[in-house]
This record gives sequence, structure tokens and C-alpha cells, in this order.
Amino acid sequence: MINSVYRLIAPGMIDVACTQPDIKSSVLLRPVYLSVCKADQRYYLGNRSREALKAKLPMALIHECVAKVVFDPTGNFKPGEMVVPVPNTPMDEDDIIAENYRPTSRFCSSGYDGFLRDYIDIAPDRLVRVPDGADLRIASFAELISVAVHAVTRFEKFAHKRKNSIGIWGDGNVGFITALILKALYPETKLYVFGTVYDKLAYFSFADGAYHVDHVPEGLKIDHAFECVGGEGSRFAIAQIIDLINPEGSIGLMGVSERFVDINTRMVLEKGLNLFGSSRSGVEDFQRTMDLLAENPKLSAYLENLIGEVIEVRTISDIHTAFARDISRHFGKTVIKWEK
Repeated sequence: MINSVYRLIAPGMIDVACTQPDIKSSVLLRPVYLSVCKADQRYYLGNRSREALKAKLPMALIHECVAKVVFDPTGNFKPGEMVVPVPNTPMDEDDIIAENYRPTSRFCSSGYDGFLRDYIDIAPDRLVRVPDGADLRIASFAELISVAVHAVTRFEKFAHKRKNSIGIWGDGNVGFITALILKALYPETKLYVFGTVYDKLAYFSFADGAYHVDHVPEGLKIDHAFECVGGEGSRFAIAQIIDLINPEGSIGLMGVSERFVDINTRMVLEKGLNLFGSSRSGVEDFQRTMDLLAENPKLSAYLENLIGEVIEVRTISDIHTAFARDISRHFGKTVIKWEK
């Protein structure tokens, strides 16, 4: 069997490679919907260092996907079942370090082919079933949701039990999803969102308060916080969090910054704060994500707001169109309907 893989060979250039998928021990999937991530865009636009591009290209992009089972030699999945493939593949066992933090783990669309291909061959333990009746467009970015779920799971591990109020810094996709997950799991907790764009803050109607960072109500304090800003803005966000958080609070750092960020360690020490990082996710996070979607219909209703545009892809030119449309998107996800 010959499989077509659509690889980025240089910024803005996609070529087709023919490969032989493993159908002896791997499950064969057909992509149904895929979702474009900012990390994919950085490769597509060439916004990575020359060294990184040289080391990782050529490579098929996209690590967010929902797919249909075509064939499973192991018998774990039936043809026609809808599944979400987990892009992270651990290469060794570790009782302490989670699979997404092991240096040896392989991550699709980051040095290894992603899901932009006609068929996906993947180990059965890297698949999570999609609940019946789930919106497949939302399932296409289950990986991003699972990243927020993973961060909240770590928060539950590190944070003290007083959770009267939680602050989310960041009015983009990650902030929106993280806020939704927290509200679903802690409905009695006061949830406050802090951002810089009023139009995006309007989407956080489920929160107890959504404020511009320059107009925070006087006297507002929080027990814990999540930084979902990243980039140059993360410095200001972390500084404001440290200023507003109560002593011994926990701060989850989720935003990616290419440069070093200054942190007021004096106040971190004085308040006894706990800062923890969170990145990517694993099978357990995907499964918890699917469980949450099945148990909370309102969660899916709010997540629909993130479906920015669905683009049918039949040709390589359509792939370029999808990435071009996504470049200007400041909120929401560009979803690809795979029709090739």
C-alpha cells in the first residue's frame, strides 16, 4: 500500500512524498478533520531559527486531528470508529516523568511527520475513542483541549485546597479553553479572565469577570492563576499575577516565549508562591478530555465558538489556502475537512 504524505520542505512549500504505512502492527486511520495550530504556522511561515528548520524539515505538519479507523490488525478498534490520535509517542518507560516531558519522546509535526497525509499509521495505544454524537469539528482540536486539561491536572497536584478565586491571563484560544475547563470542574470558584482585546474578552461570558489588564477592579485578589499569554506579553502578565495573587498561591505557566522573561523573584519568595510549567499532553489527558466532553454538553456548546472556519481540502493548493486564512485569525481555530 502506498501512502501520500504532504511534507513541508521549506517555508511555504509543500511536496508529496510516497511512503509505505505499517499495517502489521499499527492501526490505519483516515483523517476526517484536522486543525491548524500556531506551532504549525511557525514552521509554515519560517518563524523558527534556521537551525531548527534545517533539523526538522522536510516534515508533514498538523498534530491536531480526528480520524476514522480503516483497519486495525490488533482488533482493538473496529473499522468506522472515530478516534483522536495522540501526537506524542514515548520511547521509554518512566514511573516519574510524564510521557510529554521525556526528552526521548517523539512528537508529530515537531521533527516527525504530522497528520497531513492520506492515511495515518499509528500504534493502538496512541488512540482515544471519540464519544458518540460528539462534534467532530471540536474533536479535531482535542489535542489543544487536552493541553489545557493537562495543565489543570497539574494544578490539582500542586495547588492548595483553597480555591475561592482563580485568574486566567490571556484572551486567546488557550486562555478560553483553560477557563472553560476550570469552570466545568470548579463551578463554585470565582473565575476571572484578564486580557487586552475587548472583543475577545466578550467570549468569556461564562466567567465571573472579564477585565482589560489596564482596568482591573481595585482590591481584586486571586488564590491561583494561569498565564496563557506567551511571547512578549508574558512578562507583563506574570508581573501582574504576582501582584494580585494571594500568598502561597500557585501559578501555572502555559504561554510559550522565545525569549527569557523577567520574574520578580523577591515577591515570589515573599509570598511563598508556587510556579509550575505545563506543556503538551499525554494519553491520560486525552481520555480525560473525551470524558469531560461527554459529561458536559455546555462545554461543547462554548467550544463551538472556537470553530472559526472549516475549509475543504482536496489539493495542495487548498492546504496553502487553509494556512493563509489562518494567518490572520486572532481567535478561534481553522479546521480542515480532509476530502483528498
